[in-house]
Amino acid sequence: MGKVTGFKEFERVDRPYRPAEERVEHYQEFVEPLAPKELNQQAARCMDCGIPYCHTGCPVNNIIPDFNDLVYREEWYDAWITLDSTNNFPEFTGRICPAPCEAACTLNIDDNPVTIKTMECAIVDRAWQEGWIEPKIPETQTGKRVAIVGSGPAGMAAAQQLARRGHDVTVYEKFKKIGGLLRYGIPDFKMEKHHIDRRQKQMEAEGVTFATGIHIGVDKPVQSLVDGFDAVILAGGAEAPRDLPVPGRDLEGIEFAMDFLPQQNRRVGGEPVGNVKEILATGKHVVVIGGGDTGSDCIGTSFRQKALSVTQIEIMPQPPEKEDKGLTWPNWPMKMRTSSSQEEGADRDWSVMTKSFEDDGNGNVSALNCVKVDGDFNEVPGSEFQIKADLVLLAMGFIHPVHEGMIAELDPALDGRGNVEANTVAYKSSVEKVFTAGDMRRGQSLVVWAIREGRQCARSVDEYLMGSTTLPR
Repeated sequence: MGKVTGFKEFERVDRPYRPAEERVEHYQEFVEPLAPKELNQQAARCMDCGIPYCHTGCPVNNIIPDFNDLVYREEWYDAWITLDSTNNFPEFTGRICPAPCEAACTLNIDDNPVTIKTMECAIVDRAWQEGWIEPKIPETQTGKRVAIVGSGPAGMAAAQQLARRGHDVTVYEKFKKIGGLLRYGIPDFKMEKHHIDRRQKQMEAEGVTFATGIHIGVDKPVQSLVDGFDAVILAGGAEAPRDLPVPGRDLEGIEFAMDFLPQQNRRVGGEPVGNVKEILATGKHVVVIGGGDTGSDCIGTSFRQKALSVTQIEIMPQPPEKEDKGLTWPNWPMKMRTSSSQEEGADRDWSVMTKSFEDDGNGNVSALNCVKVDGDFNEVPGSEFQIKADLVLLAMGFIHPVHEGMIAELDPALDGRGNVEANTVAYKSSVEKVFTAGDMRRGQSLVVWAIREGRQCARSVDEYLMGSTTLPR
């Protein structure tokens, strides 16, 4: 490494946020980039630790010590080439990945990991600024045609890899614009959508065709893709939400998070909300059920819509403030985390079970009837309480892909959780010519896992079509 003692000389400094009172007034990104000198110092903190445990935490196999060293040496172009060799879309992961690489960093033993996510984002942003990111157009075409269903990060990664190999790739997307949950689930204040738009332009120049507004299994039979293409990749999301079937669930004002969040993303993007019931938190007491990232996104969006209050409840017990490094490192630890949205003023409570919803007398929700539970989810006697609510957002995760339509028509083998079954070597479903990757195969997961699976699935498809492959895993 260029600065062997850098981790001793420089403290960890990460990108700051703009003040909460300022950022809740808009839907733009609010993370401030570090200055070049600060980036140089943070890159210098990467240790010559012999075994780069950060690699165990990074699903896309980023070559982390190398690009840190190159940033320290101010060799930015080479840093970009190194990062681009493993990750198709580091501007996505550099903004919304939870950074399991940093949890695995050797310096995290002392709670001061290298700012790997910040470095990744700085490299790719510099690459766009300098014009280093250009279409990679294949010299020859294979004559093989591949259809990909779903334009989220898994579908995009698979499409880009296969197009660069020389295959004719068409990506089908049911919505008006590409991106999947990146566009319609992740709020703009976490990732603005121009990042997706410029990748779309690059991929179109590389030969990818995006067929938007076509819902496979509804507007177009999936069998037509199987018959008309040499290979098909199912790369849709795990969109079947987990429900809460308790008394009062049918009251007005109780909504799924993924009915709420896409509406605001469409407003910001200038798209019509559509012929659906409009869901707004404006002037309401909001309760978010579910403590994960989707729940956090509901909090930030509710504050920007000027909710009167936001409360987040979680049935799981409150995690510890600090993990036991001897038991967890270098794995991702279960510990107390507070997101930027939660910092904006949400009340949070744990070990809370919702027993029922109260009716205001007009068919609208007015409160949640709750009870505290112990570690085995048994109700604690005498702990009943109410939470006032005008809008309840269910953000309890997703159980599997939607089966109606495409999956029911194709009838592939499913795993025990209802996902399309395929292994991580071939990514091939039980249906001939049909492959699957991302959330449709592994269930609800992270953008970084989706990119990894899309890349690996592309390699398997290329090998299936050509007999051998030069694409990386």
